[in-house]
Amino acid sequence: MQSQMFSSPLNQPSADSVPIIRVEQLAKIYDTGEVPLRALDRVSLDIARGEFVAIMGHSGSGKSTLMNVLGALDHPTEGHYWLEGEEVGEMDVEELADLRNRRIGFIFQSFNLLPRLTALQNVMLPIRYRVENRISAEEREEASIAALESVGLGDRLYHRPNQLSGGQQQRVAIARALVNQPSLLLADEPTGNLDSKSSEEIMEILQKLNRQGVTIVMVTHESDVAQHAGRIINMKDGKIISDGHAKRGNKNQERTQ
Repeated sequence: MQSQMFSSPLNQPSADSVPIIRVEQLAKIYDTGEVPLRALDRVSLDIARGEFVAIMGHSGSGKSTLMNVLGALDHPTEGHYWLEGEEVGEMDVEELADLRNRRIGFIFQSFNLLPRLTALQNVMLPIRYRVENRISAEEREEASIAALESVGLGDRLYHRPNQLSGGQQQRVAIARALVNQPSLLLADEPTGNLDSKSSEEIMEILQKLNRQGVTIVMVTHESDVAQHAGRIINMKDGKIISDGHAKRGNKNQERTQ
């Protein structure tokens, strides 16, 4: 199925002007019996290429549901989601699988590393499952080593997860998320299972990646972690209740909704 592009009614936007993420009137409704549950309630937002956005909210706020929709892991009940100008809701199963593999990198709270594989083998997995632009085994290994070196684990290539600290395991997960050079990095509570020192190291890596141009959307419930982002979105009851710049010595400036 050919996915659709969104465009201005006046003219076709350039690639640079198209937000990497655009969602309009997103709703996710669960049938729980008498009263439908709105996990997302008409959410609209744009995220520009190169932004680092933190999404915050208490349990049940809708932040995880929104992250699942952005990662093409779940479908909205209503509304539209465009990634790099392509409407994700118009994609078929194969296109969605390719999008998740090549264009979105995922970082999870629990790392999700395969225990019997080395760090290098774990990082190589997304390349092995890539449908288009397949490369040789030697090229896969070179790309995976480069990804691990970029997160400071060039000396841990052949260690298995149980031989690594929590912080090191999360670095492997970041390298795995980066190895296909995705357009978007989604981080779901990336410091949730880490001590404060390891958390700070992981956030420094994410900030460095963002300075290099990687677009990052991160879900967190920790305000100090969120301050590492450039923009903070707060959610409650499935709605965005605030959207502003992170406080980095300056007064928080709210964006106009």
